[in-house]
Amino acid sequence: MMHATTSTVLFGLDPLWLSTVLMIVTYGVIISERLNRSIIALLGAMLMIMCGLLTQEQAVAGIDFNTIGLLVGMMIIVSITRKCGIFEYLAIWSAKLVRASPAGILAMLAVVTAVVSALLDNVTTVLLVVPVTLIITEALKVNPYPFLFSQILASNIGGTATLIGDPPNILIGGQVGLSFNDFALNLAPVVVVILAVHVVSMHLIWGRRMQASPELRARVMQFDERQAISDPRLLRLATLVLALVMGAFVMARTLGLDSGTIGIAGAALLLMLDNLGKSAEEQSAAVVKVYNEVEWITIFFFVGLFVVIAGVEHAGLLQLMADRLLAATGGDFTRTGMSVLWASAVLSAIVDNIPFVATMIPLIKSMGPAFGSADALLPLWWCLSLGACLGGNGTLIGASANLTVAGIAERNGIPFQFARYTMIAFPLMLVHVAMACVYVWWRYF
Repeated sequence: MMHATTSTVLFGLDPLWLSTVLMIVTYGVIISERLNRSIIALLGAMLMIMCGLLTQEQAVAGIDFNTIGLLVGMMIIVSITRKCGIFEYLAIWSAKLVRASPAGILAMLAVVTAVVSALLDNVTTVLLVVPVTLIITEALKVNPYPFLFSQILASNIGGTATLIGDPPNILIGGQVGLSFNDFALNLAPVVVVILAVHVVSMHLIWGRRMQASPELRARVMQFDERQAISDPRLLRLATLVLALVMGAFVMARTLGLDSGTIGIAGAALLLMLDNLGKSAEEQSAAVVKVYNEVEWITIFFFVGLFVVIAGVEHAGLLQLMADRLLAATGGDFTRTGMSVLWASAVLSAIVDNIPFVATMIPLIKSMGPAFGSADALLPLWWCLSLGACLGGNGTLIGASANLTVAGIAERNGIPFQFARYTMIAFPLMLVHVAMACVYVWWRYF
């Protein structure tokens, strides 16, 4: 890796120290939430260039467009699919499947949330499932807090299982070259067990004490899930495209396609099918509406982060950190893996797991020579993914889905306090990470 020379850096400052200070300040302001995180990430990226730590060409090369393509593609697909009402259908169907029993609904909605989060992203999943949950809990006159709490944890647990389920996995897959199959085969087995433990723990903490009168349960049983399907034609088209996209993810290596290409191709196909037969004006309005629903804040946050991380990588900070971590673990592969898993979990509960993972990826790559080859690092990627995704459940600020649910809850008059959430979620997160620890130690070390 070519490091920035002192002569090209602003005022002849040491590039290692300057890049480190810029990264710490950028992350500090992001954590403080005083300014929108996408603004801070972009400002940090521009300072890396203007201070001479990166050339403009190096900055652009540091942006992982495969990850950006996958994010944008899946956001477009979800934006169109959500219009047909399939997610509301699933929520009502699952509630009726357990005869509107509050304890049964608590369990079923956790499972539905986890499964949908594995196939879409967890923020979108909670945005779609939580409003329906509030309608069901209001009809049953039960406290909605346990349901929302459970769905936060379930969304992050389910998202851990696949390449597209959680932004940290999208980052890891895009930058390391791991496929949808790689994530599903290596992480889904332990995620299924962790989800089962989560469902049982929610029942023991809240579900077994929940009651609803027969009259209120009968009211929920009268909900017609078929009425939730507002556009049957779009449902058929979206189901077809989602099936093609998932099939392409599974066959990605055979097809020779990157995940970003598949995501954008699926988005383009669904956009075309959704707009066939419409006038030019209707098409323009429909496409603008879909593009407006893409989470551009997240996209530009990623763009800025990629450049910030490229700056500290070029300055040599990540190689230095990798060397120190290897020295601390004595170069022992198992100890390094466990350190990555637990450090990822605890730190991802304290800071947003996206910038943490963005920093850790090149750091772990730097360990390749110490352990023989890039392929030898595979267990470390699973440790990073499990730690970051599951660790995000520890506090309200650990993952984007957590803050999304808390925001919806508070707008509906349901208090979601940081301390109350953390007192229950953090111990549960530690249990889930301990299970992941046993799994990776048994399977890979």
